[in-house]
Amino acid sequence: MGEESSPAAAAAAAPAVEVPSYFVCPISLEIMRDPVTLSTGITYDRESIERWVFTDGHGECPVTKQRLAPADGREPTPNHTLRRLIQGWCAVHAVERFPTPRPPVDAARVAAIVDAAGPLLRRRQREELMASLRELADIVAESDRNRRCVQGAPGAVEFLLSVVKERASVGVDDATSAKPDEETTCGGVHDPAKASSPEEAALSILHSLKLSEESFKRVLEGSGGEDFLETMACVLRRPSYLSRMQGIHLLKSALPAMAPARLTSASAALVDGVLGVVADRPSAKAVKVALHVLCRLCPWGRNRVKAVDAGAVSALVRLLLDEGCGGGGGGDRRACELAVVAIDHICGCAEGRLALVAHPAGLAAVACAATRLPAAAGAESAVRVLHAVARHSATPAVLQEMLAVGVVARLLFLVQVGASGERTRARAREMLKMHARVWRDSPCLASHLNASYPR
Repeated sequence: MGEESSPAAAAAAAPAVEVPSYFVCPISLEIMRDPVTLSTGITYDRESIERWVFTDGHGECPVTKQRLAPADGREPTPNHTLRRLIQGWCAVHAVERFPTPRPPVDAARVAAIVDAAGPLLRRRQREELMASLRELADIVAESDRNRRCVQGAPGAVEFLLSVVKERASVGVDDATSAKPDEETTCGGVHDPAKASSPEEAALSILHSLKLSEESFKRVLEGSGGEDFLETMACVLRRPSYLSRMQGIHLLKSALPAMAPARLTSASAALVDGVLGVVADRPSAKAVKVALHVLCRLCPWGRNRVKAVDAGAVSALVRLLLDEGCGGGGGGDRRACELAVVAIDHICGCAEGRLALVAHPAGLAAVACAATRLPAAAGAESAVRVLHAVARHSATPAVLQEMLAVGVVARLLFLVQVGASGERTRARAREMLKMHARVWRDSPCLASHLNASYPR
């Protein structure tokens, strides 16, 4: 009680007052606060139509189903006449009046902020630069439309990246090293006012912009790609969990926009930084994002060897063991799937296979995942890893270890049950046949192997 009712609720509470239908937004079915008209001739409340276009990703008019013109998304036409009629009607019927909306932010205002902040960065005027970044952050946080406006403003993204690059390698205070809460790490916008440096504030804004692939292609052309990867390598080595989480999200979004030549040139420091997120586990989502990045990097150049040198196999096997190899019971199955896919990529090189067989629990963890993960996800990758080891690294000691830790028994299970798909079953059968003479004397497998593969 005592709470102020909204104008729409107040109008609805008065039975004698009927709200004119043309005052009501076709999407929200509430009185429009800031009516805007599209090229289709239909008027909506600005907040509702921007959510429809930007957040939900629709490209057609909700009422007419006609395709929207590009200008509708950038800047729908304000309907000032209808807004004044709504405000007048609210005053006459004792309904709280809607305030006149502020003029929407345009690219010119964003460009003016960026132009003024550029010299502040070069002169290292920290407080003034932080004030400009807070102004940009307020604009981005206000609406999806503003976020798109900042993203498309010439020079805005480049400026933010230059702020991050300026001193990305410089450490931050220990106070910023605490783990952020799960809501923040899962995509919430970190308040730049709480950032300890302009670099953290700019990184938070870039994270909240949710840059499109087209935006990344624009800013990463030329030498920008190499600079970006080196900057992210520095960010991922910072002690701040929040900065590293935002950096790994930004890196994941940028990789699809980068040419294979750029990915081939990824530094060992970058790969090490990605694996650091996997090992430190600032949040469950950050780990999965880092695994996505690792899987994207590994196929190119010598990135697999760089990952092995950075301790990827040890970190991934530990993750599998901690998460129950995808068998449920509170473990993160999706993280296990991604970890097995990453191990599959890494075992495409001899160094990766050597690291796996050298790990005390490597073969056992992968074999366990092969029987616990779904066929379409991790099981096929897990069996492919075992197949690579059995084909290219099958020393007598390795074959005996595969028998001792239960790899052979799990392969037999896959052959008999066939629940992981025909290709997975065929690979398991091929491995059993490949080394039948070594494994056939095992008491638990003798009857099956002797029947299937006679001497």
